[in-house]
Amino acid sequence: MRTFPYPVSTGPDVRSPLRYLWWLARQQGASLAAGMVFGSVWMLSQALVPLVLGKALDQGILGRDFAALLAWTGVLLLLAVVQSVFAVLRHRISVSNWLQAAFRSIQLVGHKITYSGDALPRKFSTGEVVSTAASDATRIGQIYDTFARLTGSALSYVVVTVLVAQVSLTLGITVLVGVPACCAMLLFIIRPLQSRQRAQREESGKMTAVGADTVAGLRVLRGIGGEHIFVGRYKKRSQATRQTGNDVARSLATLEATQLLVTGGFAVLFTWLGASLAVTGQISPGQLVSLYGFAVFLVTPVRSVAQAVSSAIRAVVGARKIINVLGTESAVRTPADPEPAPQAAASFYDTASSVEIAPCRLTAVVSGNPADSAALAERLGRFDDDALSTTPVLWGQTALHRVALGQVRRRIVFSEADPQLFTGTLREGLDPQQTHDDDDVLAALEAASALDILAGVEEGLDYKVTERGRSFSGGQRQRLALARALLTEAETLLLVEPTSAVDAHTEARIAARLAAARGDGRTTVVVTASPLMLGAMDHVVFLHDGILAAAGTHRELLENSDYRDVVIRGE
Repeated sequence: MRTFPYPVSTGPDVRSPLRYLWWLARQQGASLAAGMVFGSVWMLSQALVPLVLGKALDQGILGRDFAALLAWTGVLLLLAVVQSVFAVLRHRISVSNWLQAAFRSIQLVGHKITYSGDALPRKFSTGEVVSTAASDATRIGQIYDTFARLTGSALSYVVVTVLVAQVSLTLGITVLVGVPACCAMLLFIIRPLQSRQRAQREESGKMTAVGADTVAGLRVLRGIGGEHIFVGRYKKRSQATRQTGNDVARSLATLEATQLLVTGGFAVLFTWLGASLAVTGQISPGQLVSLYGFAVFLVTPVRSVAQAVSSAIRAVVGARKIINVLGTESAVRTPADPEPAPQAAASFYDTASSVEIAPCRLTAVVSGNPADSAALAERLGRFDDDALSTTPVLWGQTALHRVALGQVRRRIVFSEADPQLFTGTLREGLDPQQTHDDDDVLAALEAASALDILAGVEEGLDYKVTERGRSFSGGQRQRLALARALLTEAETLLLVEPTSAVDAHTEARIAARLAAARGDGRTTVVVTASPLMLGAMDHVVFLHDGILAAAGTHRELLENSDYRDVVIRGE
């Protein structure tokens, strides 16, 4: 059993598709070299078969030499064994090269998705990123699969040319010139194939994007009766994709037919020239048989070149999409000379809003525009270093974006308003690091008022969560996400609208338990406009147009008419 991909020794070269493909080749240089050896031996063993048959005919049968016939038969048998063994080895190493390149590209895309922050969603749709990992990576792997055959074909072409030239210089020149000419003629078909495959890839990505958006919003669509509109959009996009696929298929069919016509015509011409030499007595019958065998064999190098070029086109198209993703600069990154983070819990000061978050207490952020308060939480969570470089957030005395990213992610945890649950057991979803026992998990569920969810499934914590937690309601997903956030025991926890989808009674229980769950000197920031949650906070900051307008306890701020209007509206 092998584990793919193998470790990556250097960062990918994303300056161009060809540079990226060359970088991938260097990462698996040893296996590619093995493929070259296996492919060369495999093809050479095939190329020598016509020569051996001709020798057996001339020396064994026509020469009436049984010993010679037996010897050449043994050589033929040996070539068959060698061909069989190295065909298996070549196939295994070719598949290995394919999988290494594909999985390594998928791994790189996965890492980019994980660490790029908000940069990728701003530039690509979900469907485009999915297509890059699911489709383009596989296309890239195909070129490394055909590499062993291409190398063997090139070497065997040279060997056959030399062998034919020894029989007839005219025929040797014919092979030397004819095979490259056949390959060149195929380029007239291959060139338009590239543009059509690029168009097909673009349409496929758009179709996947529409499908992903539709599935993600299916519950909303059913609620407003809009399924037929999005089904129509998907049908339209699907038909466009099908049409581009048909265009690619026509090009491939034309390429295959042209390939057969060109190689067949060359084989007929080559055989006719050989037969002419045999009729005039310039070559022996055995040599004629060898020449016919060489004519049949030379179809293989031409086909290998055509397949390699076709795979290369697909690989370049796929590589271009992948480097577009990999070349997207991450919105967050560890600076070259990071500054030390505060040793203990420290205050935060957001220069954009003039809000200061004191450590070790519960702080609520309220705004007439919910986007302003959510944006403050996102700045505290560090999701855009470029924005923070203009209006920094100070963590103690240190600019937050100047701290090593790993330290920020370990000490500051952000829980978004629309929580995502992942497939796997409920226990794994609530405690991904598996650092807590079941008692701790149950305590977090109790604090999030989510024990009723656990009681509603027979398997308890071993319940298998479906994709995105679709088996749970919106309120249940929110409470499970809150329990997951509490289990991180983060020094600073940022919660954006953690109770917006739960009923008032449940929200009251969560508000009453949150302080105890987040005790022991930890900082909690809650973005909310709910009076139930605000009443349980140690401190509340009120924003107007994204700027600090007032601060105090919930009871104190109720004297502020603007604050009161926002809170009453949210009640």
